[in-house]
Amino acid sequence: MKRIIIIDSNAIIHRAYHALPKLTDKSGEMANAIYGFLLFFLKAVNEFSPQYVAAAFDFPAPTFRKEKYPLYKAHREKAPDELYNQIPKVKKILKDFGVQVFEKKGFEADDVIGTICAKSSEQGVESVVLTGDMDALQLVDEKTKVYALKRGVKDAILYSEKEVEEKYGGLKPNQLSDFKSLRGDPSDNIPGVPGIGEKTAIKIIKKFGSLDKVYELIEETEGPIKEKLLKSKDEAYLSEMLAEIERNVPINFVLKNCEWKGYNKKEGLEELERYGFYSIIKRIKKENKFEKDNNLKLF
Repeated sequence: MKRIIIIDSNAIIHRAYHALPKLTDKSGEMANAIYGFLLFFLKAVNEFSPQYVAAAFDFPAPTFRKEKYPLYKAHREKAPDELYNQIPKVKKILKDFGVQVFEKKGFEADDVIGTICAKSSEQGVESVVLTGDMDALQLVDEKTKVYALKRGVKDAILYSEKEVEEKYGGLKPNQLSDFKSLRGDPSDNIPGVPGIGEKTAIKIIKKFGSLDKVYELIEETEGPIKEKLLKSKDEAYLSEMLAEIERNVPINFVLKNCEWKGYNKKEGLEELERYGFYSIIKRIKKENKFEKDNNLKLF
């Protein structure tokens, strides 16, 4: 089966920025997030040998979730400018290496990723999502896996359906938005149902299968749990909407345009040299075969 790597770019950039010490490029500007992003990207490409690669980014504007619920992600502190300044630089490096970059106004990178996974699956292509965010686990199925950073930018776990079920007490990946509809998600300020914790939420969803079934068969629930569910029904359905990844974002995705042709791109290698990433250049040379460009004097 052919494979596409889909990069949750903002999540990895944020992880790399906070995981690595300060590192500046030749001009003295911060470049630690760029460097860490590239380390993880190289690791994944070497490990999964994809035929296609795509990168998803958050669009810098309010999403449909924020418009529906203004408190969505309201508790998150704004990242420093030296992190945000590295995002367009990562985009340029990816484009210089021929990687298609996707983003869509009104949607998050997760939604773009979910859409690419769906479109790739329709064409018989396996997806591997590179991320630092567990939200992507709901996308896992027989044709989609998630390669999530565990610590730093080198230690990662590959999640298939089995690993997701083990992590969430037997819940299937497609039940995770139902789980969050009850449990909520403090990191994204998703309210859930007040008074229902993780264990109870897992137990309820395992019993009924989905949020719709919980309320369809609400009379099978008794006591305080029933009261909490009835009192916060609107909050539960709002939370499900906030937590569920959209898989039908209107993007111009053409699989063939995402074909991965390797690192032998003059513009990309010159960009790495400009940043002074000589260790990455040497690693690329060691791990990949090149037809050396006579006009490129990096090696």
